[in-house]
Amino acid sequence: MADPQQVLAQRVHDAIVASFGPDFGDADPLIRPSSFADFQANVALPLGKRLGRPPREVAAELAARLDVADICAEPEVSGPGFINFTLRDEWIAAEATRMLGDPRLGLAPVGTPQTVVVEYSSPNVAKEMHVGHLRTTIVGDAIARVLEFAGHRVIRDNHVGDWGTQFGMLIEYLLDVGEHSAEAGLLRTDPNAFYQAARRIFDSDPGFAERARKRVVDLQGGDPGTLQLWQEIVDLSLDYLHRIYGRLGVTLTDDDIKGESFYNHLLADTVAQLEEKGIAVYSDGALCAFPPGFTGREGGPLPVIIRKSDGGYNYSTTDLATIRYRVDVLHVDRAIYVVGSDQTLHFQMVFAVAVQAGWIPAGTRFEHAQIGLVLGPDGNRLRTRSGDNVQLSDLLQEAVDRARGILVELDAAARFDPAELDTIAEAVGIGAVKYADLSTSRTKDYVFDLDRMVSSTGNTGVYLQYAHTRICSILRKAGSHDIEIDTTVPLHPMERALALQLDGFGDVLVEVGRFLEPHHLCGYLYELAKAFTDFYEESPVLSAEAPVRANRLALCHATAGVLKQGLNLLGIAAPERM
Repeated sequence: MADPQQVLAQRVHDAIVASFGPDFGDADPLIRPSSFADFQANVALPLGKRLGRPPREVAAELAARLDVADICAEPEVSGPGFINFTLRDEWIAAEATRMLGDPRLGLAPVGTPQTVVVEYSSPNVAKEMHVGHLRTTIVGDAIARVLEFAGHRVIRDNHVGDWGTQFGMLIEYLLDVGEHSAEAGLLRTDPNAFYQAARRIFDSDPGFAERARKRVVDLQGGDPGTLQLWQEIVDLSLDYLHRIYGRLGVTLTDDDIKGESFYNHLLADTVAQLEEKGIAVYSDGALCAFPPGFTGREGGPLPVIIRKSDGGYNYSTTDLATIRYRVDVLHVDRAIYVVGSDQTLHFQMVFAVAVQAGWIPAGTRFEHAQIGLVLGPDGNRLRTRSGDNVQLSDLLQEAVDRARGILVELDAAARFDPAELDTIAEAVGIGAVKYADLSTSRTKDYVFDLDRMVSSTGNTGVYLQYAHTRICSILRKAGSHDIEIDTTVPLHPMERALALQLDGFGDVLVEVGRFLEPHHLCGYLYELAKAFTDFYEESPVLSAEAPVRANRLALCHATAGVLKQGLNLLGIAAPERM
Protein backbone atom coordinates (compact mmCIF):
# COMPACT_ATOMS: atom_id res chain seq x y z
CA MET A 1 0.00 0.00 0.00
CA ALA A 2 1.07 3.55 -0.62
CA ASP A 3 1.67 5.41 2.62
CA PRO A 4 -1.08 8.07 2.81
CA GLN A 5 1.08 10.28 5.02
CA GLN A 6 3.85 10.29 2.43
CA VAL A 7 1.40 10.84 -0.43
CA LEU A 8 -0.26 13.72 1.39
CA ALA A 9 3.10 15.18 2.41
CA GLN A 10 4.17 15.31 -1.24
CA ARG A 11 0.87 16.88 -2.33
CA VAL A 12 1.07 19.52 0.42
CA HIS A 13 4.71 20.24 -0.51
CA ASP A 14 3.66 20.77 -4.14
CA ALA A 15 0.88 23.13 -3.01
CA ILE A 16 3.33 25.12 -0.85
CA VAL A 17 5.70 25.63 -3.79
CA ALA A 18 2.84 26.49 -6.13
CA SER A 19 1.41 28.99 -3.65
CA PHE A 20 4.50 30.65 -2.20
CA GLY A 21 7.40 29.74 -4.47
CA PRO A 22 10.41 27.39 -4.34
CA ASP A 23 12.00 29.32 -1.44
CA PHE A 24 9.37 27.71 0.80
CA GLY A 25 9.93 24.18 -0.51
CA ASP A 26 11.92 23.34 2.64
CA ALA A 27 8.82 23.62 4.83
CA ASP A 28 7.83 20.37 6.56
CA PRO A 29 4.20 19.56 5.59
CA LEU A 30 3.69 18.23 9.16
CA ILE A 31 1.19 15.49 8.31
CA ARG A 32 -0.13 13.81 11.45
CA PRO A 33 -3.00 11.42 12.29
CA SER A 34 -5.99 13.33 13.59
CA SER A 35 -8.99 12.62 15.79
CA PHE A 36 -11.07 14.98 13.61
CA ALA A 37 -10.19 13.34 10.28
CA ASP A 38 -7.77 10.69 9.06
CA PHE A 39 -4.83 13.11 8.83
CA GLN A 40 -4.08 16.72 9.47
CA ALA A 41 -1.48 19.16 8.05
CA ASN A 42 -0.24 21.77 10.52
CA VAL A 43 2.23 23.49 8.19
CA ALA A 44 0.15 26.68 7.85
CA LEU A 45 1.08 27.72 11.41
CA PRO A 46 4.87 27.95 10.89
CA LEU A 47 4.34 29.20 7.33
CA GLY A 48 2.12 31.99 8.63
CA LYS A 49 5.00 33.26 10.79
CA ARG A 50 7.45 33.18 7.86
CA LEU A 51 5.00 34.93 5.55
CA GLY A 52 3.66 37.40 8.10
CA ARG A 53 0.10 36.29 7.36
CA PRO A 54 -2.66 34.70 9.47
CA PRO A 55 -2.18 30.91 9.49
CA ARG A 56 -5.84 30.26 8.69
CA GLU A 57 -5.54 32.42 5.58
CA VAL A 58 -2.41 30.49 4.55
CA ALA A 59 -4.23 27.19 5.16
CA ALA A 60 -7.16 28.29 2.98
CA GLU A 61 -4.83 29.18 0.12
CA LEU A 62 -3.03 25.83 0.39
CA ALA A 63 -6.34 23.93 0.53
CA ALA A 64 -7.44 25.63 -2.69
CA ARG A 65 -4.19 24.58 -4.41
CA LEU A 66 -4.16 20.98 -3.15
CA ASP A 67 -4.53 18.25 -5.76
CA VAL A 68 -5.88 15.39 -3.62
CA ALA A 69 -9.25 14.59 -5.17
CA ASP A 70 -8.06 11.11 -6.15
CA ILE A 71 -7.37 10.08 -2.54
CA CYS A 72 -9.37 12.41 -0.28
CA ALA A 73 -12.63 14.22 0.11
CA GLU A 74 -12.25 17.98 -0.19
CA PRO A 75 -9.75 19.21 2.46
CA GLU A 76 -11.24 21.23 5.32
CA VAL A 77 -9.60 24.11 7.20
CA SER A 78 -10.23 24.10 10.93
CA GLY A 79 -9.07 25.81 14.11
CA PRO A 80 -6.22 28.31 13.83
CA GLY A 81 -5.09 26.88 10.48
CA PHE A 82 -5.21 23.09 10.37
CA ILE A 83 -5.98 21.29 7.11
CA ASN A 84 -7.97 18.09 7.63
CA PHE A 85 -7.91 15.15 5.20
CA THR A 86 -10.44 12.33 5.05
CA LEU A 87 -9.35 9.51 2.75
CA ARG A 88 -11.78 8.11 0.21
CA ASP A 89 -13.04 4.60 0.87
CA GLU A 90 -12.29 3.68 -2.75
CA TRP A 91 -8.63 4.69 -2.35
CA ILE A 92 -8.26 2.76 0.91
CA ALA A 93 -9.85 -0.33 -0.65
CA ALA A 94 -7.69 -0.11 -3.77
CA GLU A 95 -4.50 0.20 -1.71
CA ALA A 96 -5.51 -2.72 0.50
CA THR A 97 -6.07 -4.83 -2.61
CA ARG A 98 -2.60 -3.91 -3.87
CA MET A 99 -1.15 -5.00 -0.55
CA LEU A 100 -2.84 -8.40 -0.89
CA GLY A 101 -0.89 -9.04 -4.08
CA ASP A 102 2.42 -7.75 -2.73
CA PRO A 103 4.79 -10.33 -1.18
CA ARG A 104 6.55 -7.45 0.59
CA LEU A 105 3.23 -6.33 2.15
CA GLY A 106 3.71 -2.66 1.36
CA LEU A 107 7.41 -2.28 2.18
CA ALA A 108 9.08 -0.63 -0.80
CA PRO A 109 12.51 -2.11 -1.68
CA VAL A 110 15.31 -0.01 -0.27
CA GLY A 111 16.64 2.45 -2.85
CA THR A 112 20.32 1.96 -2.09
CA PRO A 113 21.02 -1.40 -0.46
CA GLN A 114 23.84 -1.38 2.07
CA THR A 115 26.23 -4.00 3.37
CA VAL A 116 25.44 -4.23 7.07
CA VAL A 117 27.18 -6.39 9.66
CA VAL A 118 25.10 -7.16 12.76
CA GLU A 119 27.13 -8.49 15.67
CA TYR A 120 24.98 -10.25 18.25
CA SER A 121 24.72 -13.08 20.79
CA SER A 122 28.51 -13.46 21.30
CA PRO A 123 28.60 -15.95 24.20
CA ASN A 124 31.79 -17.37 25.68
CA VAL A 125 32.88 -20.80 24.47
CA ALA A 126 32.88 -23.52 27.15
CA LYS A 127 30.35 -21.62 29.26
CA GLU A 128 26.60 -22.06 29.25
CA MET A 129 24.56 -19.13 27.99
CA HIS A 130 22.71 -17.31 30.75
CA VAL A 131 19.69 -15.05 30.62
CA GLY A 132 21.90 -12.03 29.93
CA HIS A 133 22.63 -13.48 26.49
CA LEU A 134 18.92 -13.70 25.69
CA ARG A 135 18.45 -10.06 24.80
CA THR A 136 21.54 -9.62 22.63
CA THR A 137 20.64 -12.82 20.77
CA ILE A 138 16.99 -12.18 19.96
CA VAL A 139 17.18 -8.39 19.53
CA GLY A 140 20.13 -8.78 17.19
CA ASP A 141 18.35 -11.49 15.24
CA ALA A 142 15.23 -9.32 14.82
CA ILE A 143 17.34 -6.39 13.61
CA ALA A 144 19.13 -8.63 11.11
CA ARG A 145 15.83 -10.07 9.83
CA VAL A 146 14.22 -6.63 9.35
CA LEU A 147 17.24 -5.15 7.55
CA GLU A 148 17.43 -8.21 5.29
CA PHE A 149 13.71 -8.02 4.49
CA ALA A 150 14.19 -4.35 3.60
CA GLY A 151 16.70 -5.39 0.96
CA HIS A 152 20.08 -4.81 2.60
CA ARG A 153 22.94 -7.33 2.43
CA VAL A 154 23.16 -8.45 6.05
CA ILE A 155 26.22 -10.20 7.44
CA ARG A 156 25.46 -11.88 10.76
CA ASP A 157 28.46 -12.00 13.09
CA ASN A 158 28.64 -14.09 16.25
CA HIS A 159 31.75 -12.65 17.95
CA VAL A 160 32.15 -15.50 20.44
CA GLY A 161 34.72 -15.46 23.23
CA ASP A 162 36.96 -18.32 22.08
CA TRP A 163 40.43 -17.04 22.99
CA GLY A 164 42.29 -15.98 26.08
CA THR A 165 43.90 -17.16 29.30
CA GLN A 166 41.05 -19.44 30.42
CA PHE A 167 41.74 -21.79 27.52
CA GLY A 168 45.06 -22.87 29.01
CA MET A 169 43.13 -24.08 32.03
CA LEU A 170 40.45 -25.80 29.93
CA ILE A 171 42.94 -27.54 27.66
CA GLU A 172 44.94 -28.93 30.60
CA TYR A 173 41.76 -30.18 32.26
CA LEU A 174 40.65 -31.85 29.02
CA LEU A 175 44.01 -33.65 28.86
CA ASP A 176 43.70 -34.75 32.49
CA VAL A 177 40.18 -36.20 32.19
CA GLY A 178 40.59 -37.56 28.66
CA GLU A 179 39.17 -36.30 25.40
CA HIS A 180 36.52 -39.07 25.28
CA SER A 181 35.58 -39.06 28.97
CA ALA A 182 32.21 -38.34 30.52
CA GLU A 183 33.70 -35.12 31.90
CA ALA A 184 34.63 -34.00 28.39
CA GLY A 185 31.06 -34.73 27.30
CA LEU A 186 29.90 -31.99 29.68
CA LEU A 187 31.09 -29.47 27.10
CA ARG A 188 28.08 -30.58 25.03
CA THR A 189 25.53 -30.83 27.82
CA ASP A 190 26.65 -28.67 30.74
CA PRO A 191 29.64 -26.51 29.76
CA ASN A 192 29.47 -24.60 33.05
CA ALA A 193 30.14 -27.81 34.98
CA PHE A 194 33.23 -28.50 32.86
CA TYR A 195 34.49 -24.94 33.32
CA GLN A 196 33.87 -24.91 37.07
CA ALA A 197 35.62 -28.26 37.56
CA ALA A 198 38.66 -26.95 35.70
CA ARG A 199 38.58 -23.76 37.75
CA ARG A 200 38.52 -25.61 41.05
CA ILE A 201 41.67 -27.52 40.14
CA PHE A 202 43.33 -24.37 38.82
CA ASP A 203 42.69 -22.57 42.14
CA SER A 204 43.79 -25.50 44.36
CA ASP A 205 46.68 -27.15 42.47
CA PRO A 206 49.75 -24.91 41.84
CA GLY A 207 51.24 -27.50 39.47
CA PHE A 208 48.10 -27.56 37.35
CA ALA A 209 47.96 -23.76 37.36
CA GLU A 210 51.56 -23.53 36.14
CA ARG A 211 50.86 -26.00 33.33
CA ALA A 212 47.76 -24.01 32.36
CA ARG A 213 49.74 -20.76 32.14
CA LYS A 214 52.36 -22.43 29.97
CA ARG A 215 49.61 -23.82 27.77
CA VAL A 216 48.35 -20.26 27.14
CA VAL A 217 51.78 -19.32 25.81
CA ASP A 218 51.72 -22.39 23.55
CA LEU A 219 48.25 -21.48 22.33
CA GLN A 220 49.12 -17.87 21.53
CA GLY A 221 52.34 -19.06 19.91
CA GLY A 222 50.43 -21.32 17.53
CA ASP A 223 51.64 -24.72 18.81
CA PRO A 224 49.85 -27.26 16.53
CA GLY A 225 49.03 -29.78 19.28
CA THR A 226 47.62 -27.09 21.54
CA LEU A 227 45.59 -25.59 18.70
CA GLN A 228 44.10 -29.02 17.99
CA LEU A 229 42.99 -29.41 21.61
CA TRP A 230 41.60 -25.86 21.59
CA GLN A 231 39.60 -26.69 18.45
CA GLU A 232 38.16 -29.79 20.14
CA ILE A 233 36.87 -27.68 23.02
CA VAL A 234 35.36 -25.16 20.58
CA ASP A 235 33.68 -27.89 18.51
CA LEU A 236 32.21 -29.61 21.55
CA SER A 237 30.84 -26.30 22.81
CA LEU A 238 29.22 -25.60 19.44
CA ASP A 239 26.92 -28.60 19.96
CA TYR A 240 25.47 -26.77 22.95
CA LEU A 241 25.05 -23.53 20.98
CA HIS A 242 23.26 -25.40 18.19
CA ARG A 243 20.61 -26.60 20.64
CA ILE A 244 20.03 -23.18 22.18
CA TYR A 245 19.92 -21.35 18.86
CA GLY A 246 17.68 -24.03 17.38
CA ARG A 247 15.24 -23.72 20.25
CA LEU A 248 15.23 -19.93 20.08
CA GLY A 249 14.73 -20.06 16.32
CA VAL A 250 17.51 -17.57 15.63
CA THR A 251 19.19 -17.43 12.23
CA LEU A 252 22.82 -17.70 13.38
CA THR A 253 24.85 -20.56 11.90
CA ASP A 254 28.40 -21.83 12.32
CA ASP A 255 29.36 -19.81 9.24
CA ASP A 256 28.46 -16.64 11.16
CA ILE A 257 30.96 -17.34 13.94
CA LYS A 258 33.98 -15.08 13.87
CA GLY A 259 35.31 -15.29 17.40
CA GLU A 260 38.19 -13.45 18.98
CA SER A 261 40.58 -16.07 17.60
CA PHE A 262 39.62 -15.13 14.03
CA TYR A 263 41.38 -11.76 14.39
CA ASN A 264 44.49 -13.01 16.18
CA HIS A 265 46.68 -12.64 13.08
CA LEU A 266 45.73 -8.95 12.77
CA LEU A 267 46.58 -7.87 16.32
CA ALA A 268 50.32 -7.20 15.97
CA ASP A 269 49.83 -5.15 12.80
CA THR A 270 46.95 -3.23 14.36
CA VAL A 271 49.18 -2.22 17.29
CA ALA A 272 52.08 -1.40 14.98
CA GLN A 273 49.94 0.92 12.87
CA LEU A 274 48.71 2.78 15.95
CA GLU A 275 52.31 3.23 17.09
CA GLU A 276 53.41 4.47 13.66
CA LYS A 277 50.57 7.00 13.59
CA GLY A 278 51.56 8.26 17.05
CA ILE A 279 48.16 7.30 18.47
CA ALA A 280 49.46 4.57 20.80
CA VAL A 281 51.97 5.59 23.48
CA TYR A 282 53.40 3.92 26.58
CA SER A 283 51.77 4.62 29.93
CA ASP A 284 52.80 2.71 33.07
CA GLY A 285 54.38 0.02 30.91
CA ALA A 286 51.28 -0.56 28.77
CA LEU A 287 50.71 0.68 25.24
CA CYS A 288 47.67 2.97 25.28
CA ALA A 289 45.63 5.29 23.08
CA PHE A 290 44.03 8.39 24.57
CA PRO A 291 41.15 9.45 22.29
CA PRO A 292 40.19 13.13 22.71
CA GLY A 293 37.19 13.97 24.84
CA PHE A 294 37.33 11.04 27.27
CA THR A 295 38.39 11.90 30.82
CA GLY A 296 38.32 10.18 34.20
CA ARG A 297 36.83 11.38 37.48
CA GLU A 298 39.79 13.62 38.20
CA GLY A 299 39.85 15.13 34.74
CA GLY A 300 42.78 13.13 33.38
CA PRO A 301 42.61 11.43 29.97
CA LEU A 302 41.13 7.93 29.85
CA PRO A 303 43.23 5.24 28.13
CA VAL A 304 42.28 2.50 25.72
CA ILE A 305 44.83 -0.21 26.53
CA ILE A 306 46.13 -1.58 23.23
CA ARG A 307 48.77 -3.93 24.62
CA LYS A 308 49.18 -4.86 28.28
CA SER A 309 52.43 -4.35 30.18
CA ASP A 310 53.10 -8.11 29.96
CA GLY A 311 52.91 -7.91 26.16
CA GLY A 312 49.46 -9.50 25.88
CA TYR A 313 46.54 -8.18 23.87
CA ASN A 314 43.02 -7.58 25.14
CA TYR A 315 39.43 -6.98 24.01
CA SER A 316 40.18 -3.46 22.77
CA THR A 317 42.95 -4.74 20.51
CA THR A 318 40.64 -7.39 19.07
CA ASP A 319 37.80 -4.89 18.58
CA LEU A 320 40.10 -2.52 16.68
CA ALA A 321 41.31 -5.37 14.47
CA THR A 322 37.66 -6.32 13.90
CA ILE A 323 36.87 -2.80 12.71
CA ARG A 324 39.72 -2.97 10.20
CA TYR A 325 38.50 -6.33 8.90
CA ARG A 326 34.91 -5.16 8.52
CA VAL A 327 35.93 -2.07 6.58
CA ASP A 328 38.83 -3.44 4.51
CA VAL A 329 37.53 -6.97 3.76
CA LEU A 330 33.75 -6.87 4.19
CA HIS A 331 33.43 -3.27 2.89
CA VAL A 332 30.57 -2.53 5.26
CA ASP A 333 28.45 0.59 5.06
CA ARG A 334 27.11 0.03 8.56
CA ALA A 335 28.24 -2.04 11.54
CA ILE A 336 25.80 -2.66 14.39
CA TYR A 337 27.02 -4.01 17.74
CA VAL A 338 24.10 -5.49 19.72
CA VAL A 339 25.85 -5.57 23.09
CA GLY A 340 24.96 -4.74 26.71
CA SER A 341 24.74 -1.10 27.73
CA ASP A 342 27.58 -1.61 30.24
CA GLN A 343 29.94 -1.61 27.23
CA THR A 344 28.86 1.84 26.02
CA LEU A 345 32.02 3.69 27.06
CA HIS A 346 34.22 0.91 25.72
CA PHE A 347 32.69 1.13 22.24
CA GLN A 348 32.65 4.92 22.21
CA MET A 349 36.37 4.97 22.91
CA VAL A 350 37.27 2.14 20.53
CA PHE A 351 35.29 3.77 17.70
CA ALA A 352 37.01 7.09 18.48
CA VAL A 353 40.46 5.46 18.23
CA ALA A 354 39.49 3.84 14.92
CA VAL A 355 38.35 7.19 13.54
CA GLN A 356 41.64 8.75 14.67
CA ALA A 357 43.54 6.03 12.83
CA GLY A 358 41.51 6.58 9.66
CA TRP A 359 40.05 3.08 9.75
CA ILE A 360 36.41 4.18 9.61
CA PRO A 361 35.78 6.10 6.37
CA ALA A 362 33.42 9.06 6.20
CA GLY A 363 29.90 7.86 5.59
CA THR A 364 30.47 4.44 7.21
CA ARG A 365 28.45 4.02 10.40
CA PHE A 366 29.63 2.04 13.42
CA GLU A 367 26.97 2.05 16.12
CA HIS A 368 26.38 0.39 19.46
CA ALA A 369 22.80 -0.85 19.83
CA GLN A 370 22.72 -0.84 23.62
CA ILE A 371 20.87 -3.61 25.46
CA GLY A 372 19.41 -3.26 28.96
CA LEU A 373 19.29 -5.87 31.73
CA VAL A 374 16.84 -8.66 32.47
CA LEU A 375 15.70 -8.17 36.06
CA GLY A 376 14.12 -10.40 38.67
CA PRO A 377 10.96 -9.55 40.65
CA ASP A 378 13.14 -7.75 43.22
CA GLY A 379 14.33 -5.28 40.58
CA ASN A 380 17.89 -6.63 40.57
CA ARG A 381 19.69 -8.64 37.91
CA LEU A 382 17.86 -11.96 37.44
CA ARG A 383 19.68 -14.68 39.39
CA THR A 384 18.99 -18.04 41.05
CA ARG A 385 18.42 -18.29 44.82
CA SER A 386 22.07 -19.23 45.22
CA GLY A 387 23.09 -16.01 43.47
CA ASP A 388 24.18 -17.59 40.17
CA ASN A 389 23.14 -16.38 36.73
CA VAL A 390 19.93 -18.04 35.55
CA GLN A 391 20.80 -20.48 32.78
CA LEU A 392 19.02 -19.79 29.53
CA SER A 393 18.17 -23.44 28.85
CA ASP A 394 16.38 -23.72 32.22
CA LEU A 395 14.45 -20.52 31.64
CA LEU A 396 13.26 -21.59 28.18
CA GLN A 397 12.13 -24.99 29.41
CA GLU A 398 10.15 -23.41 32.22
CA ALA A 399 8.41 -21.10 29.74
CA VAL A 400 7.46 -24.04 27.49
CA ASP A 401 6.22 -26.06 30.46
CA ARG A 402 4.12 -23.12 31.62
CA ALA A 403 2.66 -22.65 28.13
CA ARG A 404 1.79 -26.34 27.88
CA GLY A 405 -0.01 -26.21 31.22
CA ILE A 406 -2.13 -23.28 30.08
CA LEU A 407 -2.96 -25.02 26.80
CA VAL A 408 -4.08 -28.10 28.72
CA GLU A 409 -6.29 -25.91 30.93
CA LEU A 410 -7.88 -24.57 27.73
CA ASP A 411 -8.72 -28.14 26.67
CA ALA A 412 -6.06 -28.21 23.97
CA ALA A 413 -5.16 -31.78 24.98
CA ALA A 414 -8.56 -32.90 23.69
CA ARG A 415 -8.08 -31.18 20.34
CA PHE A 416 -4.46 -32.11 19.55
CA ASP A 417 -2.42 -35.27 19.74
CA PRO A 418 0.51 -35.14 22.23
CA ALA A 419 3.16 -34.43 19.58
CA GLU A 420 1.19 -31.53 18.08
CA LEU A 421 0.46 -30.17 21.55
CA ASP A 422 4.19 -30.23 22.33
CA THR A 423 4.93 -28.35 19.09
CA ILE A 424 2.34 -25.67 19.89
CA ALA A 425 3.55 -25.36 23.50
CA GLU A 426 7.10 -24.86 22.23
CA ALA A 427 5.97 -22.13 19.82
CA VAL A 428 3.89 -20.38 22.48
CA GLY A 429 6.41 -20.63 25.32
CA ILE A 430 9.45 -19.54 23.32
CA GLY A 431 7.40 -16.88 21.54
CA ALA A 432 6.17 -15.52 24.87
CA VAL A 433 9.71 -15.10 26.20
CA LYS A 434 10.99 -13.50 23.00
CA TYR A 435 8.05 -11.13 22.60
CA ALA A 436 8.25 -9.89 26.20
CA ASP A 437 11.85 -8.94 25.56
CA LEU A 438 11.37 -7.48 22.08
CA SER A 439 8.31 -5.44 23.08
CA THR A 440 10.46 -3.53 25.57
CA SER A 441 12.74 -0.78 24.30
CA ARG A 442 16.12 -2.48 23.95
CA THR A 443 17.85 0.20 26.02
CA LYS A 444 15.59 -0.33 29.04
CA ASP A 445 15.78 -2.99 31.73
CA TYR A 446 12.70 -5.18 32.18
CA VAL A 447 11.38 -7.56 34.82
CA PHE A 448 11.18 -11.20 33.77
CA ASP A 449 7.65 -12.34 34.67
CA LEU A 450 6.52 -15.64 33.15
CA ASP A 451 2.92 -15.22 34.34
CA ARG A 452 2.60 -12.00 32.37
CA MET A 453 4.50 -13.37 29.38
CA VAL A 454 2.20 -16.35 28.79
CA SER A 455 -1.00 -14.36 29.33
CA SER A 456 -3.44 -14.48 26.41
CA THR A 457 -4.57 -10.89 27.05
CA GLY A 458 -2.70 -7.62 26.74
CA ASN A 459 0.42 -6.88 24.75
CA THR A 460 1.88 -10.40 24.71
CA GLY A 461 3.16 -12.81 22.12
CA VAL A 462 0.38 -15.25 23.01
CA TYR A 463 -2.26 -12.62 22.20
CA LEU A 464 -0.75 -12.02 18.76
CA GLN A 465 -0.35 -15.73 18.04
CA TYR A 466 -3.96 -16.32 19.06
CA ALA A 467 -5.15 -13.47 16.81
CA HIS A 468 -3.35 -15.13 13.91
CA THR A 469 -4.83 -18.56 14.62
CA ARG A 470 -8.33 -17.08 14.88
CA ILE A 471 -7.99 -15.51 11.42
CA CYS A 472 -6.63 -18.77 10.03
CA SER A 473 -9.70 -20.53 11.42
CA ILE A 474 -12.01 -18.05 9.67
CA LEU A 475 -10.20 -18.54 6.37
CA ARG A 476 -10.33 -22.33 6.71
CA LYS A 477 -14.08 -22.23 7.27
CA ALA A 478 -14.55 -19.86 4.34
CA GLY A 479 -12.82 -22.23 1.93
CA SER A 480 -11.58 -20.77 -1.36
CA HIS A 481 -12.19 -17.08 -1.91
CA ASP A 482 -10.95 -14.20 -4.03
CA ILE A 483 -8.47 -11.98 -2.22
CA GLU A 484 -9.64 -8.71 -3.69
CA ILE A 485 -11.68 -5.84 -2.32
CA ASP A 486 -14.60 -4.40 -4.26
CA THR A 487 -13.78 -0.69 -4.25
CA THR A 488 -17.38 0.25 -5.08
CA VAL A 489 -18.68 -1.06 -1.73
CA PRO A 490 -18.61 1.50 1.12
CA LEU A 491 -16.38 0.46 4.02
CA HIS A 492 -17.78 -0.14 7.50
CA PRO A 493 -15.92 2.08 10.05
CA MET A 494 -14.14 -0.94 11.55
CA GLU A 495 -13.19 -2.23 8.09
CA ARG A 496 -11.80 1.19 7.32
CA ALA A 497 -9.83 1.35 10.58
CA LEU A 498 -8.34 -2.11 9.98
CA ALA A 499 -7.34 -1.27 6.41
CA LEU A 500 -5.62 1.92 7.55
CA GLN A 501 -3.78 0.02 10.29
CA LEU A 502 -2.56 -2.50 7.70
CA ASP A 503 -1.16 0.39 5.71
CA GLY A 504 1.42 1.20 8.41
CA PHE A 505 3.40 -2.04 8.14
CA GLY A 506 6.00 -0.80 5.67
CA ASP A 507 6.56 2.42 7.59
CA VAL A 508 7.20 0.70 10.90
CA LEU A 509 9.76 -1.61 9.30
CA VAL A 510 11.62 1.39 7.92
CA GLU A 511 11.60 2.89 11.42
CA VAL A 512 12.91 -0.33 13.00
CA GLY A 513 15.73 -0.48 10.46
CA ARG A 514 16.68 3.14 11.01
CA PHE A 515 16.61 3.23 14.80
CA LEU A 516 17.21 -0.48 15.56
CA GLU A 517 14.17 -0.63 17.85
CA PRO A 518 12.16 -3.85 17.34
CA HIS A 519 9.68 -2.79 20.03
CA HIS A 520 8.11 -0.44 17.46
CA LEU A 521 7.19 -3.47 15.34
CA CYS A 522 5.76 -5.19 18.43
CA GLY A 523 3.63 -2.15 19.19
CA TYR A 524 2.38 -1.99 15.62
CA LEU A 525 1.42 -5.70 15.56
CA TYR A 526 -0.40 -5.34 18.88
CA GLU A 527 -2.42 -2.38 17.56
CA LEU A 528 -3.17 -4.36 14.39
CA ALA A 529 -4.41 -7.33 16.44
CA LYS A 530 -6.62 -4.98 18.48
CA ALA A 531 -7.98 -3.38 15.28
CA PHE A 532 -8.81 -6.84 13.98
CA THR A 533 -10.57 -7.75 17.24
CA ASP A 534 -12.70 -4.58 16.99
CA PHE A 535 -13.40 -5.32 13.31
CA TYR A 536 -14.38 -8.93 13.98
CA GLU A 537 -16.71 -8.04 16.85
CA GLU A 538 -18.52 -5.37 14.80
CA SER A 539 -18.34 -6.90 11.33
CA PRO A 540 -19.50 -10.53 10.85
CA VAL A 541 -17.41 -12.22 8.20
CA LEU A 542 -18.73 -15.66 7.30
CA SER A 543 -22.39 -14.71 7.66
CA ALA A 544 -22.12 -11.49 5.66
CA GLU A 545 -23.73 -11.20 2.23
CA ALA A 546 -21.73 -10.79 -0.97
CA PRO A 547 -19.83 -8.63 -1.86
CA VAL A 548 -19.29 -7.50 1.77
CA ARG A 549 -18.30 -11.05 2.73
CA ALA A 550 -15.55 -11.11 0.11
CA ASN A 551 -14.24 -7.73 1.23
CA ARG A 552 -14.07 -8.83 4.85
CA LEU A 553 -12.38 -12.10 3.95
CA ALA A 554 -9.79 -10.13 1.98
CA LEU A 555 -9.11 -7.97 5.03
CA CYS A 556 -8.76 -11.14 7.13
CA HIS A 557 -6.31 -12.54 4.61
CA ALA A 558 -4.23 -9.33 4.63
CA THR A 559 -4.22 -9.16 8.42
CA ALA A 560 -3.09 -12.77 8.75
CA GLY A 561 -0.31 -12.13 6.24
CA VAL A 562 0.98 -9.08 8.10
CA LEU A 563 0.77 -10.76 11.51
CA LYS A 564 2.62 -13.83 10.24
CA GLN A 565 5.32 -11.81 8.48
CA GLY A 566 5.67 -9.42 11.41
CA LEU A 567 6.06 -12.25 13.92
CA ASN A 568 8.54 -13.94 11.58
CA LEU A 569 10.66 -10.79 11.48
CA LEU A 570 10.69 -10.91 15.28
CA GLY A 571 11.76 -14.56 15.11
CA ILE A 572 8.45 -15.75 16.58
CA ALA A 573 6.38 -18.65 15.21
CA ALA A 574 2.84 -17.97 13.99
CA PRO A 575 0.88 -21.23 14.53
CA GLU A 576 -2.24 -21.76 12.46
CA ARG A 577 -3.96 -23.63 15.32
CA MET A 578 -3.80 -23.20 19.10
